[in-house]
Amino acid sequence: MQIGAIELGSEWLEFAINLGVRLAIGLVVFYIGLRVARWLAGASERGLSRASVDPIAVRFLRKVVYVGLLVVLILGLLQGVFGVAPTSMIAVLGAAGLAIGMALKDSLSNVASGVMLVSLKPFRVGDIVTIAGETGMVEDVSIFQTKLRGADNQLVVLPNSLITSDSIINLTPDVRRRIELVIGIGYTDDIDIARKVALDIMAADERILAEPAPDVLVYELADNSVNLGIRCHVANADWFVTKCELTERIKKGFDASGVSIPFPQRDVHMYHHVAGGPGGPAALPPQVRDSLDSPDHQPSADPE
Repeated sequence: MQIGAIELGSEWLEFAINLGVRLAIGLVVFYIGLRVARWLAGASERGLSRASVDPIAVRFLRKVVYVGLLVVLILGLLQGVFGVAPTSMIAVLGAAGLAIGMALKDSLSNVASGVMLVSLKPFRVGDIVTIAGETGMVEDVSIFQTKLRGADNQLVVLPNSLITSDSIINLTPDVRRRIELVIGIGYTDDIDIARKVALDIMAADERILAEPAPDVLVYELADNSVNLGIRCHVANADWFVTKCELTERIKKGFDASGVSIPFPQRDVHMYHHVAGGPGGPAALPPQVRDSLDSPDHQPSADPE
């Protein structure tokens, strides 16, 4: 009995030592493999950059290569160090893949959308875009999400699936961008004077391009004003500041030239009906006159 216990204890000790050695070897191999995977991912990034591949595609493919190498490393450890049979691994991976796919279907859709963004290239790193109501400069496109840097320096993170399912407005597809101001003037103001003021202001600004030529058009005869469309083109980098300064200068120019910028207003016409007249109480139906004579419609005190 004692001999059997000693043999059992030695077997457990041998098993523990064997398992400890395998874990130590596995940790060492995993550490080395992790460093090699990072180096290979960085080498692939440098090679793609030298090949003049789009920066978004370079960053995306680097992460895909890194994740793929990690998967290969883990599978190799399970088979080579811990002796897991390939058939067992395939069965476990198949079941785990099905379960993970059902649980992470939204995340997988983000991965598929990231592949679409890299392949279709609707924007590049550094472009100013508007997506799902958010405007900012594209900083990075990863496997699951895209990062934008807003004008107020806030970081906007959008899921890739949201980007591909919504409209994408790229505000920097070319070297120039159009400024369009819609400014209303009064109906009694001279349109030609307002047009000349706006054109002179745009002609004096060196940032405004001569081609296409600036113009001023009548957009609409609105309820309270004649809306003018004031349009010109500038370089992408000058768009925001030029638009703000142009709005201020046109306002000051209109004020100096006597051109008004009306605000919404409403005229209320009040009519007084004389008692006994054609529009007085005598002309009302009897039931209406009776209701007006009731105590509920009489003032409780003399307003005078």
